[in-house]
Amino acid sequence: MGPVKLTVLGSTGSIGTQTLDVARQRGWRVEALAGGRNLDLLEAQVREWQPAAVAVAEASYAQAKARFGQTEVVPLEELAVREADVVVNAIGGLPGLSPTRAALEAGRAVALATKEAMVTAAPLIWAAAAQGGGSLVPIDSEHTGIYQCLVGERLSDVAELILTASGGPFRLGPVDLSGVTPEQALNHPSWSMGQKITVDSATLLNKGLEVMECAALYGLPLSQVRVVVHPQSIMHAAVRWRDGNLSANFGPTDMRLSIAYATEAAAAGGMTRPGEVVGAQRGEGAAEHLAWPLEGQWEFHAPDLARFPALALAYRAGEAGGLLPAALNAADEVAVPAFLAGNIGFLDIPRVIEQVLDECPQESLNWDTLEGVQDWATRRAQELCSTSDRVQP
Repeated sequence: MGPVKLTVLGSTGSIGTQTLDVARQRGWRVEALAGGRNLDLLEAQVREWQPAAVAVAEASYAQAKARFGQTEVVPLEELAVREADVVVNAIGGLPGLSPTRAALEAGRAVALATKEAMVTAAPLIWAAAAQGGGSLVPIDSEHTGIYQCLVGERLSDVAELILTASGGPFRLGPVDLSGVTPEQALNHPSWSMGQKITVDSATLLNKGLEVMECAALYGLPLSQVRVVVHPQSIMHAAVRWRDGNLSANFGPTDMRLSIAYATEAAAAGGMTRPGEVVGAQRGEGAAEHLAWPLEGQWEFHAPDLARFPALALAYRAGEAGGLLPAALNAADEVAVPAFLAGNIGFLDIPRVIEQVLDECPQESLNWDTLEGVQDWATRRAQELCSTSDRVQP
């Protein structure tokens, strides 16, 4: 097999640029790039990788056509279905949902960093894979860690899946989180990430989304997915087997390791159904990773659901199913920017989410109702975040 041929969606973001780092190290080829609005960085990527096509935000389409010369500029969904060994989808949030669906329905192997796809629409995503013959592998370090633990094992032997959380910047205090600032929330102790996911890590909502995604990926109920706080962020995930043994994945806090494994596993076949994992052919790792020291102290604690109620709200939405996961996600997409802008407090984030869940319409999940509830939850959360209709504790 020759070098892996990639389409990278979200190439100018954190996961996208790290994917290109891995491609550079592994000698992979880049067939297509989608870069949103950052045309300067995308132009530099086009010069280096010489892709056949690119996609950009609609508002930047004319400018991209003028800047990128002979490189074809196409719509995002068209780019997602082009021939490639692996489509790496690193477009964050709900905009990453439609290219995931398009790629799977076209039979592509998807390395998925867009957790919202599985959180809001898991049954629909698996149906798209079944319809088109596509497959997927998660990129998040926790889910890739679970994936590696499951290779060669039987899913029926799993007692529980364990995801670790660093605990974020407020693990040790303050006890009262009502006055914490955006600057404090963005000071993550372990990972360097975008602002939205960093705040989600501070509220533990990000871990709640990962719990929902994990259950959807591996076909297990939420009651078999547990969170433990591990401040060192050395162990990413573990599997407890029904015979009492445990398998764990641990290593450096470097997303390039997860990206490399997920991409190789996707190229090897990935998952066409929940929990049916196909192992990857491992390439040569970077010297810094091979020399990573094992010495140190590991701690594990139970999460504090009283101080971080967003995690419990995620379990609630996941157990209810239907449209609630999409409503939770959409509400958070509004509440976090409102907090960063100073319009609401830190503890208002879970309050907004809870009120949206309380009012969420009870309908079955399909592509039409999914779009409808996302629009409704976005509007309702905006109302709750406004000064005229502020959510109350």
